[in-house]
Amino acid sequence: MATTLTGAPIPDWTRSVVAVPPPEPGPGHWAGGPSAVGVDGGIVLAYRLRRPVGHGRGYAVVLARSDDGVAFEEIGRVERDGFGAASLERPALVRRPDGGWRLYVGCSTPGSLHWWVDALDAPDPASFDPARRVTVWPGDAATGVKDPVVHCREEGRWEAWVCCHPLEVPHEADRMASRHATSDDGLAWFWGADALTGTPGGWDQRGARITSVLAGGAVAVYDGRASAAENWEERTGIAVAVPEGGFRAVGEGPAAASPHGGGGLRYLSVVELPGGGRRLYYEATRADGAHEIRTEVVP
Repeated sequence: MATTLTGAPIPDWTRSVVAVPPPEPGPGHWAGGPSAVGVDGGIVLAYRLRRPVGHGRGYAVVLARSDDGVAFEEIGRVERDGFGAASLERPALVRRPDGGWRLYVGCSTPGSLHWWVDALDAPDPASFDPARRVTVWPGDAATGVKDPVVHCREEGRWEAWVCCHPLEVPHEADRMASRHATSDDGLAWFWGADALTGTPGGWDQRGARITSVLAGGAVAVYDGRASAAENWEERTGIAVAVPEGGFRAVGEGPAAASPHGGGGLRYLSVVELPGGGRRLYYEATRADGAHEIRTEVVP
């Protein structure tokens, strides 16, 4: 089934193909966290490469281009060491109104549970340089921030949904909620309210991380999990906008999951195709425990 009554595209593992394999086989080796932008009839994709915990974790963000949306050629990458980070998280790739590009990168503070987000500007997606990064969401002692979803509207208004982790209780720092933010330039941001939180007693009770916002803000796709044990194996859910602001989850369970391992199917990124339909990219668990990026086209 390609869509729900909300109009949100629903991934279907059986319909998808591999776009980016993991760097190595086995648990902890990931190609994931895709952020895709349609441009000039093709796709530019930013994604994160990861090794197992204790062996480097998120070590690079790759920029790649494809003419058909499936076969990608790497055109650039930024390395973890250029940010002074212990690990890198899902990037957010945005085409600026002036035609340039911006890359948001979540960074892990060494020796800490804290995360922050830097932004890099470049004239093209092959030219990002961490030496010119700007911190846009620093987080604080109580909150780690990462995995932003960023939109730049035609009128120049910037809008974001940022995954926030409360850090007061270290063994519960995996909990997450999505918070709304706005900006005039995509660099200086103003926080709003929580946009989506987990459902008490639900499959997503441990947290809800918005991964895409569609239909002009009417629908959100998000990652959720029920427990800390499901960390890194989040599944995909759907939420709809509510009049008082933010989103409300719909359905009693996840809308999509991998058939392998813990069912991880997360970080959905959606590209509207010029001829109609949408191309989806998402990170999913393989049979050997590695994570890969898969893609499919839905109406």
